[in-house]
Amino acid sequence: MFIDFHMHHFDEIFALTQIARPDGERQKRTGIPEIILADRKSLPQNLTIAADLLEREGRAILSRVSPELLVALQERFPNQVETSPSGFTAVVRGSHGQAAPSGGRVGLLTAGTSDIPIAEEAALMCRELGCTVQSAYDVGVAGLHRLREPLGAMLDADPVDVIIVAAGMDGALPSVVAGLVDVPVIGLPISIGYGLGGGGVAALLTMLQSCAPGLAVVNIDNGIGAGAMAALIANRTAAARIKRE
Repeated sequence: MFIDFHMHHFDEIFALTQIARPDGERQKRTGIPEIILADRKSLPQNLTIAADLLEREGRAILSRVSPELLVALQERFPNQVETSPSGFTAVVRGSHGQAAPSGGRVGLLTAGTSDIPIAEEAALMCRELGCTVQSAYDVGVAGLHRLREPLGAMLDADPVDVIIVAAGMDGALPSVVAGLVDVPVIGLPISIGYGLGGGGVAALLTMLQSCAPGLAVVNIDNGIGAGAMAALIANRTAAARIKRE
């Protein structure tokens, strides 16, 4: 029994070196953990890489998780898999893999309901870096009156340190928000839209051409990148706030 387990573990390590070199020191070096982009990897590849990170780091974070992969993760790591509400992103967590609270505060807005899965990817990333996330969905420019209340709450007594704004279609909401707040805004273009300029291209170009200073933009559907940038800003701000207090 012991020998079989040992040989299986050895075979898995050997298989891993043939397909990937997970950077288990990334978080210590950069503040951002290694993320497994599950898309276009096979089930065995994803499971092998996840097992390696779980053993070395206490958790494995996977983005672009398919329904089939989610089932495989739950079978391989029973009672250890946490997902975003949409199941689009997952964390396999060991007993020592819980993120310590940093004090960072992130706001998250989406223009539409269709933007939520990618926004959840960003939110999970922020939480895995110790931040709290305050979210409001479907508050885009087609009904701009919906923005007032949630944005006001984010800027109230304990204001957020940074706001991620996810939008597809015309991608106008990040510019609106950046023109109203005194914290950094991260525009997250989403691949939602019709015809010419669809697939997030129009949203990306709108955000890049924003006339509102204070807006930075990540690539189309890059929830992980938006979440990582927001968490770095929020955590650095929180550290300064704690030191000042």
